[in-house]
Amino acid sequence: MKVKTGYLTCHEASGWGFIIGSTHKIRCTYTSNNHHTEYYSGSISKFGADIGYLESAVILWAVAAPTTDLSAGALAGSYGGVDASVALGVGAGANVLVGGFQKSIALQPISVEGQNGLNVAAGIEGLSLKYEGSKRPQ
Repeated sequence: MKVKTGYLTCHEASGWGFIIGSTHKIRCTYTSNNHHTEYYSGSISKFGADIGYLESAVILWAVAAPTTDLSAGALAGSYGGVDASVALGVGAGANVLVGGFQKSIALQPISVEGQNGLNVAAGIEGLSLKYEGSKRPQ
């Protein structure tokens, strides 16, 4: 059973999309339920119709893990999609990404602000996060 540990807010850089997919850089802030903050950088990969120039977007993810007591940098790593039957165990839909520490972290998109609305999250195939520390990077 997974419990919600906090939220991950990712700012996706603007850039060009291609028919098959694209990769964009992201800067993310994780805020735990007890207001501890961590910073991450990385990339987000999309697959499908992603044609033209994408304005920057902000994606808010709910973070679920086996425990609320996560070690520093636990969200770092690669994330990929899971099928709906696995996602139901964390109370989420088919757009959930799983990865991080021992593939025990689940990210569910909550909202997207930007040009493409929720389609930004629907096409997400992968996410890569690198821990940058608990102080805001310059």
